[in-house]
Amino acid sequence: MKRTGIYFEVRENKREAYIQAHENIWPEMREVLNEAGIRNYSIWNLGRKLFAYYETDDEERMQAVLDSSKVYADWRDRMEEFVYIEETAGRKEWPMELVFFNQGEEKEVL
Repeated sequence: MKRTGIYFEVRENKREAYIQAHENIWPEMREVLNEAGIRNYSIWNLGRKLFAYYETDDEERMQAVLDSSKVYADWRDRMEEFVYIEETAGRKEWPMELVFFNQGEEKEVL
């Protein structure tokens, strides 16, 4: 299983609209996430800062499903309205490195 953390920022004055968009995520988008094998997907917010986390068993398959999905492409296009793009780097997402993980003593790894 691969755990992925991503840092990004919401555009100024777009935080509430970004939150509302995710409160009303398209059912078809949820289906794409499930089909891609994305689990435990969550997005955290502090001011304009956003942190997304998800898990997947097969990153190549996940990416293939997302790349072939019109629903996913349409959702990403819609999110461009809300997500800040770093002009000098031309990026909007910054993958993060996992530096610590504690499964817990009594937990079974699935």
